[in-house]
Amino acid sequence: MDRIPPAMKRIILTAYVAIAVICLLSCIQKGNPVIFKKGPFIGSKLPGAEPELFAPGIVTKGYQTRDIAISPDGNEIYFGIRVSRYYTILVTRQTEEGWSAPEVVANLDNPEFMNIEPALSYDGDKLYFLSNRPAAEGEDKGNQDIWVMDRLEDGWSEPYNLGPPVNSHLPEFYPSLTSDGTIYFTRNDPGSDISYIYRSRLVDGQYSEPEKLPDNVNSGTNHYNAFVAHDESYIIVPTFGRDDSFGGTDYYIVFRTEDDRWSQPINMGSRINTADGMEYSAYVTRDGRYLFFMSRRFDETDPENLSYEKLNQMFINPESGNSSIYWMEAGIIDSLRVTAVFE
Repeated sequence: MDRIPPAMKRIILTAYVAIAVICLLSCIQKGNPVIFKKGPFIGSKLPGAEPELFAPGIVTKGYQTRDIAISPDGNEIYFGIRVSRYYTILVTRQTEEGWSAPEVVANLDNPEFMNIEPALSYDGDKLYFLSNRPAAEGEDKGNQDIWVMDRLEDGWSEPYNLGPPVNSHLPEFYPSLTSDGTIYFTRNDPGSDISYIYRSRLVDGQYSEPEKLPDNVNSGTNHYNAFVAHDESYIIVPTFGRDDSFGGTDYYIVFRTEDDRWSQPINMGSRINTADGMEYSAYVTRDGRYLFFMSRRFDETDPENLSYEKLNQMFINPESGNSSIYWMEAGIIDSLRVTAVFE
């Protein structure tokens, strides 16, 4: 067989590369997923006792990421994102080939409305979130309320307002649910910017009148975005205005007894909290092994020199000035539990 001249080989190779790129772009435009590696937590190396960025380059990038929720089988990871003035929720799913590229959750792609703060029911069949969409078609943009979508065979239902008594004429946000359906959430105080943590029990399929939780939970001068354990044994509350904070808003944990007594709040420490004050969204996995939390931290590594390319890479990468999602072993919770003080 005749040998192919080197110049012709280069032409053929260039053509193959061009065809591959065109095929990839075509797949993306048609909505076919770009696949990431297999394994739990998007194939990430499991963390230890020190916080690490979660799935950098996939979940955690240069834009602001916050709020995470994971399906009971671990095959869906939902997280919040803010770019410019736009807020929405992304999801990545594990398939037989690997994890899909993150995409906007169905029904949450309208840029006119804020959709953020995902929370799944214990069975994974309901997705709760904050939205300011109008309560009814044709109405003006609404108050901040908690909305819900039901899982269907082929995705999620249209969103619907959770309604009273959880939602009211005041802003409500950041739902978190226990295994029996009790919902914890934040509600703004009328006439001020102060928020408080509330709880509403699910009784015979209906939510009861919400109760504001005691001062041990609502300590400091402001409090919001609380995560409750599925068994209701503790709550993690981002709290502002306490004397023992590291600065700004810190994560505090408050433990609960079976007879509904709450411990004194405990600062979760310098591994989690910083002086920056951008700590206000936590999550613990169903098995209690891993703690996720939002924080704004900066890459302390100085480049040898600056260039446009390096500055652009810094902007794209996490730890460049926006909040990111971190994770670590959740053993810190048990360590703090033995120090809990009940009065």
